[in-house]
Amino acid sequence: MKPTRRSFLTVSSASLLTAGLAGCGFQLRQTNDFAFKTLYANFSTASPLGVELRRNLLGSGRIDLMTDPKQMLKADAILDILSETRQQVPVGVSATGQMRELQLRLRVNFRLRTPQGVELIEPVELFQQRDLSFTESAALSKEIEQGILYRDMQTDIVQQIMRRLSAVKSRSVPSAAKP
Repeated sequence: MKPTRRSFLTVSSASLLTAGLAGCGFQLRQTNDFAFKTLYANFSTASPLGVELRRNLLGSGRIDLMTDPKQMLKADAILDILSETRQQVPVGVSATGQMRELQLRLRVNFRLRTPQGVELIEPVELFQQRDLSFTESAALSKEIEQGILYRDMQTDIVQQIMRRLSAVKSRSVPSAAKP
């Protein structure tokens, strides 16, 4: 069988596409590398944010997560969620005084420190907001949409926290004193 011009062009264009993707730096997302092996979770693991953050930390497979306060001094680092605030702010009102648009806000303050008190990440505030149109006739569906938007904002904030935790340099994390 003699190669045709069409098969040659198909193979060469596929090769160019593969080389182009490799040359642009495209890479699949990988698990984060952390400068610490053990982390004490000084946040509520029962809150929706705490549940998702715990799942992401354990899902990395690279961190031993501690939740018992007696183990805090044995951890390499302590993650403090200082505050988590969810707000609904009316931003649009009709002529009759009925709310037409809401702004959903989620604020999370956190820090990362060693058991000795050295701050690896100073207190940081992460903020997300989404706009939500509102009608009384579709109140139930808007409540469901509001839950979805809060979950989306929460996922984004957890991913930002994970990226910041992985950005901590290994030389700045002293090993915890082992008894």
